[in-house]
Amino acid sequence: MNAVVKTPHEVHESTGRNIVFRTRGREHGPITRMVSPSDIGRMIKPFVFLDLVDSQQPVGQKDFGWHPHSGIATLTLLIEGQGHYMESNGHEGPMSAGDVEWMSAGRGIWHTGETAPPIKAFQLWVALPEDRELSPAFSHHLSVDEIPFDGPARVLLGRSGSAASPIDAPPGINYFDVRLEAGQRWTHQPPEGHRVAWIAVMEGSLRAPERVGKGELAIFDRSNAAIEFEAIADTRFVLGTAIPHPHDLHLGYYSVHTSDAALAEGEREIARIGRELHAKGVLR
Repeated sequence: MNAVVKTPHEVHESTGRNIVFRTRGREHGPITRMVSPSDIGRMIKPFVFLDLVDSQQPVGQKDFGWHPHSGIATLTLLIEGQGHYMESNGHEGPMSAGDVEWMSAGRGIWHTGETAPPIKAFQLWVALPEDRELSPAFSHHLSVDEIPFDGPARVLLGRSGSAASPIDAPPGINYFDVRLEAGQRWTHQPPEGHRVAWIAVMEGSLRAPERVGKGELAIFDRSNAAIEFEAIADTRFVLGTAIPHPHDLHLGYYSVHTSDAALAEGEREIARIGRELHAKGVLR
């Protein structure tokens, strides 16, 4: 899987994937919900949720107060601003622009976060496979300097070329943070079987091959073809590709599992942790 950057004069007819769906999501306050497990998440699973946070004001307990998860992993990409995260397993720490925080909820965990404005971030949920959805929770924070590059792509999950993310994510999932200068072309060939592919543009606009602008999420057809990009302006976007998640999604309010039985077990665990947090005075 090699990333190839092309200059504007290397123009050729597109033979890559085509866009089959696009959305600008739904805004509620400083958050734009671009993907939910009950709608677009069913189209691009294992990617089942994506929020874009963009605010000049503090974003704290009202939006990111203590809440539980099970059956998923979350990946927070802080694009601008400063933040702090805390988790019920005792893991906590600061985040700076460019950092990522992976939290594999597994059987169950609670977390919270606070930010200092201006703030811009993406939060992604990944549906965990059967062998991980009830495993012990764990987290992995990567500072901006610890994230490997392949050409214009920062490899947040998975690998591209010789660049591999140190995060222990499920196999068959890639997630990149990509920057292209105006006029720059980039062709990405996902691994065999990565028939799920989508982008969300945070800055600028590009052709892929249709135009996709700031604030849009676009889904590509399910094939093994390469994905071709040309930046119309200086552009930054996230790209997710994956082997399709083979299970129906069984949904709780903060949980996604592969079966009703796994969902029930996850919800029992997050209820147990919630009682502990109440006893400690963390939750009121």
